[in-house]
Amino acid sequence: MSNFNPSHPTKQLLAGYCAIILGGFGVHKFILGYAPEGFIMLVISVVGGSFTYGIALLIMVLVGLIEGMIYLNKPPEEFVNTYFVNKQGWF
Repeated sequence: MSNFNPSHPTKQLLAGYCAIILGGFGVHKFILGYAPEGFIMLVISVVGGSFTYGIALLIMVLVGLIEGMIYLNKPPEEFVNTYFVNKQGWF
């Protein structure tokens, strides 16, 4: 646990709540430092949503909701190991 930073539990809560509320736009990915994954979600939501009448946006919102629940249900140590040490970008 040498990589534990006191801001990690705060990022866990912030990323979890943002994933539930704004998950379709990938805001939670940017909070965790995963910019490429955040841009992928943003582009799929905006561009894909405009071509599919919002279906792609709905799918990204569901992905964000699932990721938000995962973030909030993990213990802080496991969250840090998964998303900051091992750099797991999706789920």
